[in-house]
Parts: sequence; C-alpha cells; structure tokens
Amino acid sequence: MRVLVVSATKNEVSLDGVDHLFTGIGMVATAIELSKKLSQNKYDLVINAGIAGSFNRSLKIGQIVEVVKDTFSEIGAQDGNQFLSPNDIELDVDSVFHNEAKTSFDPVSAITVNTIHGEDTSIVRVMYRLNPQIETMEGAAFFMTCQRFSVNCIQLRSISNYVEKRNKSKWDIPKAIKNLNVELNNILNSL
Repeated sequence: MRVLVVSATKNEVSLDGVDHLFTGIGMVATAIELSKKLSQNKYDLVINAGIAGSFNRSLKIGQIVEVVKDTFSEIGAQDGNQFLSPNDIELDVDSVFHNEAKTSFDPVSAITVNTIHGEDTSIVRVMYRLNPQIETMEGAAFFMTCQRFSVNCIQLRSISNYVEKRNKSKWDIPKAIKNLNVELNNILNSL
C-alpha cells in the first residue's frame, strides 16, 4: 500500500520509510502543495496528521481524534451581526467536507480557520453557528484536495490546547506531538 503522510510543519510528525509532505501552515499552502504532490504521484491512502485546538473540554490534551467533518468556517458573508453561509447567499462553493471514519479514535467535527480563535465573543459565535469540536488551519483544504483527486484519506489530530483567550502556558504541544507520532506509527505499522 502506498501511503503519503501530510503535515503542516516538520515539528509535528517524524517518520521514516514513508512518503511525507510538509505543506506549510494554512489552507492555501496545504491545497497548493498537496495538489502538486497528488498530480505527480498515486497513493492508496493519504493521512493528514497534526495538532489542533479543542472547543470541547471533554477532549483531553494529548488525545488523538479523527476528523469526520470539516468546514471552511469563514467562507460566506456578514450581514450586520449575522453570518451568511455560502448556501444563504447562493454561492456555488463547497465549504463542508465529510469523510467516513477509518480508525477507532473518537470522530470529531472540525472547522478550518485562517485566524485561530482567542477572543470570547468570536468563540461563542462560531460555536453557536457551527458547533465544532476542534479547529485547525489546514483540515478542510486537505479533505477538499483529496476528494478532488479521488484519493482515500484520514485526518488525525492531537489536542494541544483548548480554544480560549490565548495562553500558551496552558498548552502542551510536546505531549500532543508525542502522542500523535506514537499512534501514527501504530497505524502505519498495521497497514
């Protein structure tokens, strides 16, 4: 089985013996770099692995989750205090992506953002509007690209922090990365 592992940064994933693509941070970089890779190579499975912030306090720091729904949360329009989705304003654009669960990790719903949430009002608004469990900066772009290339994919995330007013002293990126790499290696060894 030919597998590609995709991560935004070299810090998130360290693997030997498998194709690995570092896209750079953000949805634009992910879509461009993954599209280039998939147009030049065929894979049986593409795995996106990285860290994430959690809106859901029942998810533990360092816990691995599998994203089964991901949304570009910022595509749409503002109408005063109301956010209008692409459907509301009749834009013909895919902004929500679903993927069947392929692991035993907890399945979650995610949003993909350009700006990580760190202000109470914006957190409440996005939770009310989309009810996400986690947020990343690449996930929906990963799903969109894999779907366009008709390639089997999995998005795994390790919780590094809770989505709240930015306070890096509460984050545990080393634990999130360590757990992510252990579980990713387990998956790759089982294929």
